[in-house]
Amino acid sequence: MVHSRIKSICMLSIHGYFDAIPLLGRTDTGGQVVYVLELAKALAALGIKVDIYTRWFDKSKLQIEAVPGWPGVRILRIPAGPWRFIAKEGLYPILPELTANMIAFIRRQKLDYDLYHGHYVDAGIVMLEVAEAFSQPAFFTPHSIGAWKREQMGGDPIEMEKKFRFKLRIAEELRIFRFVRGLAVTSVTQEEKINSLYGFTSDRIALLPPGTNIHTYCPYQPGEKPHKTELPDSYILCISRIDTNKGHDLLLNAFALVNQKGPELHLVIGGGSPQPESREQGVLDNIKRIINEKGLNERCRVIGYVPDEMMVPYYRNAELFVLPSLFEPFGMTAAEAMACGTPVVASKFGGIKNVIVSGTNGLLVDPTQPSEFAEAVLQIWENKDFARQLGRNGCQTIRGQYSWEAMAQRYIEFYQDGIERE
Repeated sequence: MVHSRIKSICMLSIHGYFDAIPLLGRTDTGGQVVYVLELAKALAALGIKVDIYTRWFDKSKLQIEAVPGWPGVRILRIPAGPWRFIAKEGLYPILPELTANMIAFIRRQKLDYDLYHGHYVDAGIVMLEVAEAFSQPAFFTPHSIGAWKREQMGGDPIEMEKKFRFKLRIAEELRIFRFVRGLAVTSVTQEEKINSLYGFTSDRIALLPPGTNIHTYCPYQPGEKPHKTELPDSYILCISRIDTNKGHDLLLNAFALVNQKGPELHLVIGGGSPQPESREQGVLDNIKRIINEKGLNERCRVIGYVPDEMMVPYYRNAELFVLPSLFEPFGMTAAEAMACGTPVVASKFGGIKNVIVSGTNGLLVDPTQPSEFAEAVLQIWENKDFARQLGRNGCQTIRGQYSWEAMAQRYIEFYQDGIERE
């Protein structure tokens, strides 16, 4: 175990709805929120205090919120811009105000941090200025990178630039890469893309993928009675944010082929906000349109927001879990499913490909090839021994190498290495 001289960390995760018990699936509120919260808790378990700063846009929320059960972790909200939610692509104009307000808050509260750690480009922009104001080292986890997302998503360049502001994002990401003491990437592919698309390489880059809460996400124990749910008896499960890059259309193309083979197998698509906003609703409408066009209404269920208490039984009871994303920096839901002992078929374009050895602890596919995707699903469905072996091996991989406890130790090494670079 690494012994640390680090006592207090300031983390920044600016966008989305960041709460002590987050409503995952809301706009811009997904794996990154889980990552930051779970990392903070794992560091707190080692005696390090962690404050997580986010944007304050809802007056009904406390400015300082304790995380239940974790006295060493707090969420601190800083006001900036109008009192309403703003999607991450629209935050750039108010980041200077947020930065100034955060610096003033830290000084007013007489807070002292050993280091500053920004998550995603918006938080990275703020972090650089705040860390400099207090003469402390800065660290960064991009979670996703603009140039790779632009490459994967395609679309009309003018419209995509207008919607996602890629040029500004990419320029700011490169500036952050150059100035931080340490850059944490979530996959080998992400590091390769930073090199090829940004022309940036450094010995300050560390591979630090998301961890998994192996105490929550675990298989049924011997003799444990399965949790009954309202879902079909035999189903494929896909849970993610509802967004254009998640590959739901590709999944439906493959499932149409699976359905033609005749197995009594359903597809359950979950995730998203309790109250979808227009962008998310547009994706949902497209999913439902494809289901209808392909005649899959009797075999597909779109269940929307999944409450936390149902995630584990949904994972455990599934015949297999699928991750069809064209663009996915890691794929935390796939790792959670693996931890539950459920066999996984995942896109070879995501960061999870560095965790899965195809044919050993999961299967990797090109989701743009419907027949390949469908054959992988059928291979698991038709061979129960193979499915059980994949599930067991996947669970062992996550428990042995990707727990949050293991990741916290690796992050401390990462921080200490960066601090020593002074």
